[in-house]
Amino acid sequence: MVKYSTEPVNPTKSAKAMGRDLRVHFKMLGYLVVTRTEKVQYDADIFLNNDIPIEIIGCQLNTRETAFALRKLPLTKAKRYLEDVIAHKQAIPFRRYCGGVGRTAQAKNRQPNGQGRWPAKSARFILDLLKNAESNAEVKGLDVDTLHISHIQVNQAQKQRRRTYRAHGRINPYMSSPCHIELILSEKEEPVKKEAESQIATRKA
Repeated sequence: MVKYSTEPVNPTKSAKAMGRDLRVHFKMLGYLVVTRTEKVQYDADIFLNNDIPIEIIGCQLNTRETAFALRKLPLTKAKRYLEDVIAHKQAIPFRRYCGGVGRTAQAKNRQPNGQGRWPAKSARFILDLLKNAESNAEVKGLDVDTLHISHIQVNQAQKQRRRTYRAHGRINPYMSSPCHIELILSEKEEPVKKEAESQIATRKA
């Protein structure tokens, strides 16, 4: 069974999804140019039994910043946000891996320094995982409208090696930075109202 870094407080009210070795950057300080459309086939584990997700290839720092921006968001709002990022209507703020990242007015709404980008490939990967987790929640009979992202994490995967041929017979490494993504959707618990002080006093008496 694949282990997550954390477990939900109430497993019966939560749904999980995971992608392993995703070919999407964990971090990238240069611009990421997607030259062709990739449809990545993968499956997210339902965790009703010991289902194991199929491994796929992916990359890492853009994805870390994208996942950080989605923490604690409701599912519907997170999906809309990622769709806006792909359409360049909203930006992902870059907080940690922000060296050489330009400033944009869209990022100033979410971060004081205004550094942000539109990592479309990372957004597509996470959006697909959110849809998978949503399907898993429907299978478990959860209320999709009340789901929020209670946990999302991006870890570095093993780097993949290729080679590029240089002048004078030299060969340099041409590495990629894949990543593992895991997320948990949970139903939002209804708040419990505090009792009136008069009722508390009568109970103590």
